[in-house]
Amino acid sequence: MSDSATRTRRQLGDILIANGVVSVEQLQIALEEQARTKRRLGDILVESGTLFPGDLYKALADQQDIEVVDLDNQRPDPIFARKVPEPLARRIKAVALSETTDGKLRVAMAEPFDVFAIDDLRAATGSRILPVLGSQEQLERVINSIYEDGKAEEAVRNAADAMGPGDNNGLSEMGELTDDGPIVRFIDLLLKRAIQERASDIHVEAAEDGLRIRFRVDGVLKDVMRSPKSVQSGVLSRFKIIAELDIAEKRVPQDGRTSVKIGDRVVDLRVVTVPTVYGECVVLRILDQGTNSLDIDDLGMHPRARKRFEWAYNKPAGGVLVTGPTGSGKTTTLYSTLNALNDPTTAIVTVEDPVEYRIDGIKQMQMNVKAGLTFASSLRAILRADPDVVLVGEIRDIETAQIAAEAALTGHLVLSTLHTNDSASTPLRLIEMGLEPFMVTASITCIVAQRLARRLCAHCAEPDEPDPADLKAAGWQEGLIRTSDLTEVNWRRPVGCSKCGNSGFKGRFGVHEVLLVSPEIQHMILSHTSAVDIKRQAQKEGMLTMRQDGLIKAAAGMTTIKELARSVA
Repeated sequence: MSDSATRTRRQLGDILIANGVVSVEQLQIALEEQARTKRRLGDILVESGTLFPGDLYKALADQQDIEVVDLDNQRPDPIFARKVPEPLARRIKAVALSETTDGKLRVAMAEPFDVFAIDDLRAATGSRILPVLGSQEQLERVINSIYEDGKAEEAVRNAADAMGPGDNNGLSEMGELTDDGPIVRFIDLLLKRAIQERASDIHVEAAEDGLRIRFRVDGVLKDVMRSPKSVQSGVLSRFKIIAELDIAEKRVPQDGRTSVKIGDRVVDLRVVTVPTVYGECVVLRILDQGTNSLDIDDLGMHPRARKRFEWAYNKPAGGVLVTGPTGSGKTTTLYSTLNALNDPTTAIVTVEDPVEYRIDGIKQMQMNVKAGLTFASSLRAILRADPDVVLVGEIRDIETAQIAAEAALTGHLVLSTLHTNDSASTPLRLIEMGLEPFMVTASITCIVAQRLARRLCAHCAEPDEPDPADLKAAGWQEGLIRTSDLTEVNWRRPVGCSKCGNSGFKGRFGVHEVLLVSPEIQHMILSHTSAVDIKRQAQKEGMLTMRQDGLIKAAAGMTTIKELARSVA
């Protein structure tokens, strides 16, 4: 390597040390890595976690005497940014930002000293170029957003022009729903963007003046775009067609399921239509197996809760219930448990509605009410097929509850879900459904209640000192530190950066409570004791409540008190 390259490398290192963001030892390790791999020093420091990207760009700006832009805070105008052709923007990682007073085109670039890239920009735009430095990741995200949104907007405009302003209630051109029509292109781009943004649901909502489209990301809805009223019928009809629903029926809710190919991935969609005063709305649940880990180690259970749960699902017989509202991760917990149990010596059979994840070595049944295949009838058939472990997707009625309880009593491990607020109220819910108390106590071994909380972004979260009054109101007690095996608390707060979409959060984790049905709790259930007293007894026996589990994880820097209050009652 040349002496000039070495001098440049050392100059950047000197700046980083002077700024106090790396130590001499850390720099030396990175320099040795660079000598081996020939990679850039800044990339090595950032990827190893030694240096934050923002600190690197500040140092590069000092070193090269060039402007640095933060594309999270300086959002480019999409119309202006598209002055740079998309293929060129993607190849050289460049976004046009503005024009200077002397007529230069100000362009954010990942490599602002690449003279060949600058020449290409000059030729493509016909303007003199003023390069500025931008984060490569921010540039890639902005480029995706600008050009994909542009395609979606163009498709919507084309569809609106083709269908006419008055075509709210019917399709003027069925051709718009063919594979090459603008409506189809718009929906394909919408699904692609939802996958890129890690959305779990897409809400397409009829409003008075058009369509409102929102994504649910990490459990929180956010606005994406609005579309003209004239495309409403075409968009909703297309969703019905791909889900094999009745395109003419608009008065009652419908639900269906389909698989679509997005890029090189196939994702399943659950599609639900709901009639409203402004027309039908569609909600799509995205079931993308590529984004979900089915490893029980990734559930995020506290070691104490994990030990109790493992004891329950490793028993040869009994009932294990996972409870919580829709979208709380119950299915992921059950599938992770099945993965842990799945081996050649164990026969596992499931009945689900729908089968969300397919696992080798497990016999999975899809419920079909129209054909007479319900949870109850499927469960009866399963029990004649010599299973060791049975998964029932959900206990919805007394008949299913009765058969599941009998299966747990006759030598089978039965896993299922139920909609209740917490673990202690679950036995009472089963009794209210019509199950005899003695059947509840004899068949149920373990109840797991859970919620999902957003995880703080690892790249931008900052240390925080919560207000003592807020901590007290949340239920924080110093004794939880001893319970949690924490050596010290590490409260943090969200900031927002390019990696988390400027939200301060990225991903979610589980908050759990694991109640084991002990002899004392069995007696309390038979005596019709309240859920409050059952919960108190479970805590005496070592159960961490969901709130306690969440507070421990917040104190470890995984989330915030405010986020915990949003997700856990």
